Amino acid sequence: MKKKILIISQTFYPENFPRSFRTTELAKEFTRQGHDVTVLIPKNDNIHNTFEKKHNIQIKDLGKQVFPSINKRTGNKMIRMIKRISARILFQLFDYPYGYMMFQVKKALKNEKGYDLLISIAVPFPIHWGVAWARNKNHTISKTWVADCGDPFYLSTTDSFKKFFYFKYLEKWFSRKADFISIPFEELKKYFFREFKEKYRVIPQGFDFKDMLITDKPINNEIVTFGFAGGFIKEKRDPRKFLDFLCTVDVPFKFILYNKQNEFTDNYRKILGDKLIVKDYIPRKELLFELSKMDFLVNIELASNQAPSKLIDYSLVKRPILMIKNKEFNKEIILEFLNKDYQNQFIYPDINKYNIVNVCQQFLDLTD
Repeated sequence: MKKKILIISQTFYPENFPRSFRTTELAKEFTRQGHDVTVLIPKNDNIHNTFEKKHNIQIKDLGKQVFPSINKRTGNKMIRMIKRISARILFQLFDYPYGYMMFQVKKALKNEKGYDLLISIAVPFPIHWGVAWARNKNHTISKTWVADCGDPFYLSTTDSFKKFFYFKYLEKWFSRKADFISIPFEELKKYFFREFKEKYRVIPQGFDFKDMLITDKPINNEIVTFGFAGGFIKEKRDPRKFLDFLCTVDVPFKFILYNKQNEFTDNYRKILGDKLIVKDYIPRKELLFELSKMDFLVNIELASNQAPSKLIDYSLVKRPILMIKNKEFNKEIILEFLNKDYQNQFIYPDINKYNIVNVCQQFLDLTD
């Protein structure tokens, strides 16, 4: 049966973030299945008008970002320190720069109605707060509201600073009003409030298995070549212990990093020279093709509650995966990989559950 679906998100095509992929792939697949899809995002007419026509998706403008992000990497040492302190204080107090989106979403939903399914996608979490504020008995907007949470908020363990107490009440407020709260994997439940456990549904990140290009040639690199793509987090997803070890290895290799956080790699580039190649982020489709040409791929395990979507990407390109655990650092396994021995590779279980067709069906099942 054809459904009328509204998806609200702060990020969308062509942005290169997991939440952007989440929104974009859901919208495209729901449309492929014949549903009437509207996406509410900060719209860029120059890009999104063409996207609308190509995929038969209606895109409405949520509005531009009101407050600027603070660039903490510019200026001298003192200026950078002041910026870091200012950014931290504003983030702690107001979830800056995205707290305003609560008001933006409420305003955008004022005239929206008649949907069968509303999916609000965080981060940022003020998107959920705005839906909760806009939705009431007289203006339900949709029959079913699913608040999609890629990460926990108040009980998150990825930040060194705990959220201020009043954010707990905002999270509980939207949780009471949402019909369902979707999370990407089962283990994440313990980082959300237990009183809403009946609302939690595990719906993983979805990927279009057909819309990808990987090399069809045998991997035959003269020098063992491996890669990592994604962001680092100090003392959590931290590459430095792995890079320290690579500095001691007397084996030819090329380690290609798709990462912009030079503070983690600058010193090692001086030591490793041509062995460490740091590149800027590239579109996901291009990235998957480049990763598919490598001997193996590296995942630095996040010391928290998250399972990175890059593991699914790595699995899709069919390359062996080396798992690096900072707390249980296994030098022997790393050396095995450098010698093209992959007996201890990580294999992602049940990869088919991440097929976007199956993911969309899980959301549709919540409307029955």
